[in-house]
Amino acid sequence: MNEITDFDALRRAMAQNSEEPEGPARNARAEQLLAEAEKLDIPLAVIEALGHQLKVYNYSSEKAKMFVPFARLLRMWDERPEDFDAYEAHSLHWVFKWMSSGMLDQPHIPLESVEKWLGEMEHRYRLAGYSERAVRSAELSVAAHVGDIARAERAYAGWLAADRDEMADCHACELHLQGWWHTERGRDAEAVEAWRPVLEGEFSCAHEPHTVLASSLLPLLRLGRPDEARAHHLRGLRLVRAMESMRGAFADHVEFCALSGNEARALELLAERPAYFTDDGHPRSRMDFLAVVALLMDRLVELGLAGQRVPGPAGRDWTAGELAVDARAEALALAERFDRRNGTTYVSEWARARMARRPLVDRLPLGVRSVRTAPPAPVAPPVAEPAVERDLPTLLAEARRLSDTLRPDALEAWAAVARAAQDAELTPYDRAELLDHEAMSRGEEGAELFERAAELYARADDEGEALAARARGAYVRALAGDVDAALAAVAEPYDRVLALYAGDGTGLRQTASVLMSRARILMRRVHEAEGAVDAAVAERAEGAVREVLALVEGRTGDDVRLAARQAEGLAMLGELAVHGGDPRAAAQLFARAAREFTDAGVPWFAVEYEARLAQLAHHLGDPAEAERALRAALEHGGAQLAPVGRAQLHLQLAEVVGARGEVAEAAEHAVEAAHWADEAGEGPTLGAWARHQLGGLLVRQGRWAEAAEVLESALPDVSAETHGDGAVVQTMWWLGDCLGELGEHRAAAERRLQAAGIARHWPEQEDHATLAHLAATSLEAAGLAEEAGQAYARAGELWRAVGDVHGLVRSLRARAWLALRAEDGLPAARELMSAAAEECAAALTAADGDEETRHRVTAELGHTHRQFGDLLARCGPDTFEAALAELEEAITVFASLGPDAIHTRTGAELAAGRLAAELGRPDAAQARARAVLTAYETAPEDDETATSRRAEAARLAQTAGEGTN
Repeated sequence: MNEITDFDALRRAMAQNSEEPEGPARNARAEQLLAEAEKLDIPLAVIEALGHQLKVYNYSSEKAKMFVPFARLLRMWDERPEDFDAYEAHSLHWVFKWMSSGMLDQPHIPLESVEKWLGEMEHRYRLAGYSERAVRSAELSVAAHVGDIARAERAYAGWLAADRDEMADCHACELHLQGWWHTERGRDAEAVEAWRPVLEGEFSCAHEPHTVLASSLLPLLRLGRPDEARAHHLRGLRLVRAMESMRGAFADHVEFCALSGNEARALELLAERPAYFTDDGHPRSRMDFLAVVALLMDRLVELGLAGQRVPGPAGRDWTAGELAVDARAEALALAERFDRRNGTTYVSEWARARMARRPLVDRLPLGVRSVRTAPPAPVAPPVAEPAVERDLPTLLAEARRLSDTLRPDALEAWAAVARAAQDAELTPYDRAELLDHEAMSRGEEGAELFERAAELYARADDEGEALAARARGAYVRALAGDVDAALAAVAEPYDRVLALYAGDGTGLRQTASVLMSRARILMRRVHEAEGAVDAAVAERAEGAVREVLALVEGRTGDDVRLAARQAEGLAMLGELAVHGGDPRAAAQLFARAAREFTDAGVPWFAVEYEARLAQLAHHLGDPAEAERALRAALEHGGAQLAPVGRAQLHLQLAEVVGARGEVAEAAEHAVEAAHWADEAGEGPTLGAWARHQLGGLLVRQGRWAEAAEVLESALPDVSAETHGDGAVVQTMWWLGDCLGELGEHRAAAERRLQAAGIARHWPEQEDHATLAHLAATSLEAAGLAEEAGQAYARAGELWRAVGDVHGLVRSLRARAWLALRAEDGLPAARELMSAAAEECAAALTAADGDEETRHRVTAELGHTHRQFGDLLARCGPDTFEAALAELEEAITVFASLGPDAIHTRTGAELAAGRLAAELGRPDAAQARARAVLTAYETAPEDDETATSRRAEAARLAQTAGEGTN
């Protein structure tokens, strides 16, 4: 730590401390700097150090400490105002606003003192000639805090009516407060509209849009705009995470998760900030935070998770049930302190109302990695329906109806029959049906039950149904892997059922059931084949399938089961067409099967075949049909679609829709895919891939903060073993791009270097070179010049190895600019720029006859001369002549490229003109200006570059002309 020996050193130290993260360490340093300032015996040094201390206290969890330095500053102002310069005088009046709100947030400070300071602020602002706008804004906060709505509305109106002046909060902060008051009065739509300029980036400051994004979360959910709420959560959380002073905004994000079915994420957020439970320097934000903690814990208790371990105050382990009680008590105790100070019950009522909030949606998928803490609970308590006792005959009739129409809940209905029939007398046929459906529910373990069911059907004199049950048992054996035994077992039922049917001894439905079981068994042989299917196997399977179709075609009538047999037969033919290498025929058959299932009233059976059709359509180059089939599959599946299937369909839709440029919709499908993959327990596999895709789609939209959150969530699960090292590299690459756009350059460099470390092992090294170059740019932006130079040099070696002269030249130019920063760095910089020009010249020689390559390399040479000229011009008058020579070379090179390079040429012309003017050559400067004006004589009016260049050329001509007088 450098010793403070003079005022300038103190100012540098305070500026450096201002850049440190918020928190006790920064505050402690500010206290040290005040002590050092007092040693300088310069009143303004002490004033600035007190102002710095006050500022860092205000933006930390130790806000209660700021009153002491402010009181001292105010006393110094009253005693010797001449010691304050204009900036510090302005700052003193500015922080009056902090004092008013700061006192309000400290329950030990009497309300009378708060009102006194508000009056003092109004008096001093009036004396200084400031508007009352900031005063009325502070009054609004006081009135709203104590629940004096009438006074608050008057203050709100007075605030907006007063003139904005230099004491008014910035536009972003004012708009946040306006929106906040709208939400307090139940005007969510007006709030979101008020916040719009901040949300769209028109206004910002050190703490905005951070707080607006947080404040907008619940209003957007209440307005039915969940997609925006999700986006604001992902953007806003990233902004507030690193800022200790934003406990209230952080609590808003936790609350949003608790009320949107993302309780698990809310717990993760609590674990990130353990100090927020106990930091007591700002009681108001601690009360807000603890109220949200109580809300979240009550949610977990309601979900049956009272015993779950949760993050809590340090010193012991906590369960959700225990923390629910503790956080509620602490929040209400703080609220009661405020109410006792205020003489009202308003704050306690507000805290209780916040803790009693109910979920606004069942589950809002966020796109980030998550698991559900428990099965979904209803958003609103359901209306209890009186239990209806149903007798066995009613249950039996309902189960048969559901089976006959192939309803998804048929097996549950038969299970209800079984429970009700435990001690009842049943006919052999009834018991056969029970066993038959229990066998269906057992899957591969149901073979023995099917045999028992067959025996009971036979005792009930229904030989056809007995044969169908035996055939079902045979198919179960095939599912277990013993196809030969299955074929042997189905042979007799097959022969006997055909004989029975021929003699009218059984019905069409039973016969079709046996034939379909046999066809399914034979199709198992097709599915299990490794490589090409033996022709005899395929032929036998196809014969069995066509036998089913010949039996039922034209005879299905209103029988859902028979219609389903026909649809399944068509789908089997589609499978055989796939194995036979005829995808077009397969697509047509799958489409017919899906239509027949849908027409029969059982669309959920069509899902598999619409999905298969989508794959074939993609293979056949028909993305529109693929998209239609995927959408149909989602629609047909409805509530019956398993989470993993829903995830896969959404992910495929994201790829198809994204490929045709509908990136926003594709991102919505990727969000859904990630959500349903998590629900299916496939978060580390399918879910990670969905998040990887989602991150890329968000990057394509320039939604950098959201993309960074998603990609950081995906990265721990994206693995080379599961997803391939290409996916790992791409995830890091995208994340590096996001971090760079967000100004997190050191972190961006880290991700890019990690990606380069993987890509270095690939046979093709272009990606390695690109990542190394990108890492260098990030290191340079992070201020790590030495590391950046080394990275550019490594990138240059890679570019040379892959034969990319453009990358090589750009790396040399970047190194030249870095070299110039060093003391006596001009010779090295000139050498590197010269090397870049030589590489271009060599590439032009090598590209003899390849006009496209020559054009591109010539452009690179022009840029090199232009940058060489700019570099030399930056070094001062001694290198102006050399700089002008390089710029003239650039103009010549760009001119050789014709109209395509008009903008780059005129840019170099203007730079050369300005330099000529600096060298005292007004005629040359004017000539350059005229050349630019001539170049754009016929440019269209809407060409912004042309308009800007003409204006710049006119100014250059005028300035150079004045120089001749």
